[in-house]
Amino acid sequence: MANYTAIVTLLAIAAYFFFSTRVAVARGKFGVKQPATTGNPDFERVFRAHINTLEWMPIFVVPLWLCAIYLSDIGAAIVGLIWIVGRFVYFFGYSRSVEGRVPGFFIQASACILLFIGAAVGIARHMIG
Repeated sequence: MANYTAIVTLLAIAAYFFFSTRVAVARGKFGVKQPATTGNPDFERVFRAHINTLEWMPIFVVPLWLCAIYLSDIGAAIVGLIWIVGRFVYFFGYSRSVEGRVPGFFIQASACILLFIGAAVGIARHMIG
């Protein structure tokens, strides 16, 4: 059982939910009415940071679980936690400025690459022996 990875998956979903609440707050703060997603650059950065997290979810979740199943639950969970931290760095950095997204992007993208490599190695090891 991949218990640690299951916990990290729930934490990732909780982070995504938190980011969605920040979009709602930003709508009120910057006066962007539903269904608009443009009109205020400060709102648009918060909105894009939230949507970018959604765009990365499948890129993150699939290798996370493959790595957990085929290589290491604890290893996948640790790298998954790093991804979550990277998403928070990305979200709050991007909310402040376009350039502020770069450190968080690097952290979370690196975590995804590690998970992908871990999944590939684990699957290859499983197939070979």
